[in-house]
Amino acid sequence: MISFDFEYFKPKTIQETIHLFHSLVTKKKTPLYYSGGTEIITLGRLNLVYTDAVIDINALPEYHTIRFSEGYLVIGAGVSLTKVEEENPFPLLSKTVSEIADRTARNKISLGGNICGDIFYREAVLPLLISDSLLGIAEIDGLHYYPINKVFNREIQLQKGDFLFNILIDQTYLDLPFVSMKRRQQWNVGYPLVTICALKKDEEVRMAFSGVCPFPFRSVEMEDVFNDKSYSLEDRVRRSLQYLPKPVLNDVEGSSEYRIFVLQHTILDALQKLEGGPNV
Repeated sequence: MISFDFEYFKPKTIQETIHLFHSLVTKKKTPLYYSGGTEIITLGRLNLVYTDAVIDINALPEYHTIRFSEGYLVIGAGVSLTKVEEENPFPLLSKTVSEIADRTARNKISLGGNICGDIFYREAVLPLLISDSLLGIAEIDGLHYYPINKVFNREIQLQKGDFLFNILIDQTYLDLPFVSMKRRQQWNVGYPLVTICALKKDEEVRMAFSGVCPFPFRSVEMEDVFNDKSYSLEDRVRRSLQYLPKPVLNDVEGSSEYRIFVLQHTILDALQKLEGGPNV
């Protein structure tokens, strides 16, 4: 049970939503945007989050749609992970989100909620990092689009009152060879030790990671090593590890040493598949 009371608002336009947020702030309120609501409910029960004004953004037009427009796949940030999985517009993204939590949770978790959440895994962002996606950010003066690698650095960089409205993915990325792999201590039990998403574009591998560090990331330096064919596959994997960001997680799911061991073998498997095997 949540231990605090709050006012509830359901605006109909982006402009109304943003102005409502800032108006509540000037009234000394602590507003939060509500989409799937999983983190507000979960963290609120633990007294780790507080709000006295919930702004439900589910009524915004196109916030829950998947469509194609002018060479882009456009996914509303309010689309559930289950809908992404079932409609399968971007197979790498669909496979990745299909392994987040369980189906009951995926029915509630939105794509934007996973990307912007406080839980550090945020696996849904991995395919977007390696496909040069654009993020549509609702700001005080309208909707603006930014390359994801400019506004997502370990976590999404939003100004107070801004929110993620939709995601644009260039259609040229949708059918590229890809790999999505998740490794746990026990199959389908517990949080992942390592999640890897990779694709091959113009004969070069791109790769992003979750579960290794307390944030998801893509490393261009690691990719440079992966694609240096003057070294053996095993040497490339081993050399790439020097560019891992810090810190590497060390928790009940696995020690940092064990995580690096699992990561090394998972990268090797991913590269082997992309350099001559089918998608998994």
